[in-house]
This record gives sequence, C-alpha cells and structure tokens, in this order.
Amino acid sequence: MKKILITGGAGFIGSHLCERLVNEGHDVICLDNFYSGSKENVWHLIGRPNFELVRHDVINPYWAEVDEIYNLACPASPIYYQNDPIQTTKTSVFGAYHMLGLARRTKAKILQSSTSEVYGDPNVHPQPESYWGNVNPIGLRSCYDEGKRCAETLFFDYHRLHKVRTKVIRIFNTYGPRMAVNDGRVVSNFVVQALRGEDLTIYGDGQQTRSFQYVSDLIEGMMRMMETPDDFTGPVNLGNPGEFTMLELAEKVIKKIGGKSKIVFRPLPSDDPKMRRPDISVAKKELNWEPKVPLDEGLDHIIDYFREYLGKH
Repeated sequence: MKKILITGGAGFIGSHLCERLVNEGHDVICLDNFYSGSKENVWHLIGRPNFELVRHDVINPYWAEVDEIYNLACPASPIYYQNDPIQTTKTSVFGAYHMLGLARRTKAKILQSSTSEVYGDPNVHPQPESYWGNVNPIGLRSCYDEGKRCAETLFFDYHRLHKVRTKVIRIFNTYGPRMAVNDGRVVSNFVVQALRGEDLTIYGDGQQTRSFQYVSDLIEGMMRMMETPDDFTGPVNLGNPGEFTMLELAEKVIKKIGGKSKIVFRPLPSDDPKMRRPDISVAKKELNWEPKVPLDEGLDHIIDYFREYLGKH
C-alpha cells in the first residue's frame, strides 16, 4: 500500500479519487484550502484510519513523505477561477512548482491534472495531444488556460532536468455527484435549473459542442496513467469522445426531469470554445482505457444526486 498525497482532494474530482484510493487501502493525505472544495465532499472519509484531511494552500510549500502525488489543486469552474484570476494563476504555477519540488525530494511519482482548456478555441477537431492549441493569453479565461499550460511546462522541465517521474493528463468536461450547486458548468447548471423549475440558460446559439465524461471513468483513467512506466509522461487526453451541442444537452435534461422549464438564450462569454472533443487514441493504446458510462446513464446519476442534495438544503 502506498502513501498518496492528493492536492485539491476535497474538490469534486479529488474527493472521488480520495474515496477510491482509501477504499483500496492506501494511506491518503487530502490537501485543500476549501476555496472551491468542501469538507462535505470527504466527510464520509473522516475517521477512516488511512485518511488525513489537511487545510493547506499549495501556493505555499508542503512537506510529507509520500510515494505518489496527484496534483489536482485549482478551481476548474469559470465562476470560481475568474473571481480571483491572480490566485488562480498562482495556484496552477506555484502549486505545480511546490509539488514537483516535493516529488523530487521524496522521489515520488507525480501526476498533473491538466485540462482540455490548454487547446483554447481549437482550430483542430477533435483535439489530439500533438495539437498546441489556440489560446488567448490575455483574456478572461487565460488565468486558468495559461496557468495550466505553464504547469505542464514545469512538469516536462522537471522530468527532463531532474528526472522526476511525471505524468500529465488533460481532462475534458467531467460531471457527476459532488459538483457544486453554483459550479457554473453546464451539466450542473442545467440539472439544478430544471430541478428548481427554472428556465435553462444557454449562452450563444446552443450549437457549441462539448464532450462529457462521467467522473468514475476519469478516476479509472487517472489511476491507470499513474501506473504507466516511468518513461511514459503523456500528455494524455481523458474524456468521452461523444459530442453534444448545448441544445441537445438541455433538451435531454428537460426530458429526464420534466416540469415546465424552457430554454432561454444569453450572449456568449468571451473566448468560450466553439468545439470540444478529445481524440483518445493515445489513452486507448497506452492505458487500455476508454469511458464506459454513456451520457444518458451519467445524467440519471447526477439528477438523483442533486434531487437529494436540494431536498436537504
């Protein structure tokens, strides 16, 4: 059994990773400053002998003897990361720097959770890992996009210069239980609006596309990536190649939940990507991984979760 550090471990994705690794018997340190993460997400793990929750901000160094590090710390929702863009950049860049330093000292293997946002508003579709992206470096989203791109740079430089055992994944839109009600991302937005009987808000004409992967598929891919040989660094796209327009997603949610919700249109935010779909051929070849949960099934799970959550809150 390994000692594993997860930064951002009380976030939506981090909490699912903590749960999986704790249940497999590993010693897990969950690090979070609770800016976008929540103690509620890991409450059921507190008291387990192999789980430790630590309040800490990764823009500051952290010391622990560990075998593996999953670096997930950074708000991924535009509402959160645009609220304090300087802090967002510092979290991505300083967080990567400090965790890479820890990995170097402890000889730990370290995985960076990067993002499909490194591709920006892509001119290549679907997006392979070889595509360098089309990112606005001075826009409202650049704190997140460029922060993650710089973190990738640090990971590859530490690997080349210091022989740190690095892994980089690029996460495409992921959804599932424990997303925040006010997350601002499209799946949770639509589901919460429909459950509250509100109209569903689409930005732009609704023809922009996204690919949605269920969180359990992502966790499996992350763990498989961590187990790859040391000479394989990635980056590797982890996402579901099923592609849906915002209009299609909204109609699916309304059909599943029922009620009187209608679709209303609002202006498209700046730099919002028009297309997003992963090329997952590298993940299939190197990780023997592809997503298993179709969108219809995953939506049923997240609708059940938010129905129960809203009932309690």
